[in-house]
Amino acid sequence: MPSETDPADPEVPDLVDAGKLGTLPQTARGKRTRDALIAAARTVFERDGYVDSRLVDIAAEAKCSIGSFYTWFESKDEVLAAVLHEAQSDMLHPGTGRIEATDDPIAIIAASNRAYFEAFRRNAKLNVLLQQVAAVDPRFRDMRRARSEAFVARNSRAIRDLQERGLADRDVDPELAAMALSGMVARLAYDVFVIGGPETVEDVVATATRLWTNALGLTEPVLRAD
Repeated sequence: MPSETDPADPEVPDLVDAGKLGTLPQTARGKRTRDALIAAARTVFERDGYVDSRLVDIAAEAKCSIGSFYTWFESKDEVLAAVLHEAQSDMLHPGTGRIEATDDPIAIIAASNRAYFEAFRRNAKLNVLLQQVAAVDPRFRDMRRARSEAFVARNSRAIRDLQERGLADRDVDPELAAMALSGMVARLAYDVFVIGGPETVEDVVATATRLWTNALGLTEPVLRAD
């Protein structure tokens, strides 16, 4: 079950190695230059793909010299890590914590699905980039897998909470359900916002929430437009 809990929770590993973010600036001018390079790198990575992107193009996009690039980053890997470090809290949903007895689980599912789909839509090109990097970098692939497993573990605990409260089907395996439903939401987001489709965010939120609640044996969701 997606949620709006804190993405910096220690249970959830970072998507990138915090020690591989390049040199941190000590002055306002240095920060502006480094920020410009990170923004430029995101533009180039999303436009050209990770494998085909070039450092000279990143420097040109940032309107600085290649020498300035090397002041802050040693490689394409480092500037990519900086891009993902800045974007990860927005582009990856943080999973869900325990659902307290006073919470409405259907409202949580609906709101959390909305947050996930809207974040995916904002960062659709960057999510495609994640797949490209995972295909060529085993270390990044392992970190991404660990983060995904942490989200699934959280979701399975939330499903188990619902079962213990008598609100969800007790015959559903919480771990497998978390894997299946999380995968369904991720694939739906990719098909709609990357491959392209006529559906709106409202459409996918309503459908994903109904599938979640039906799969867990919850009552029919009642969604309210923003």
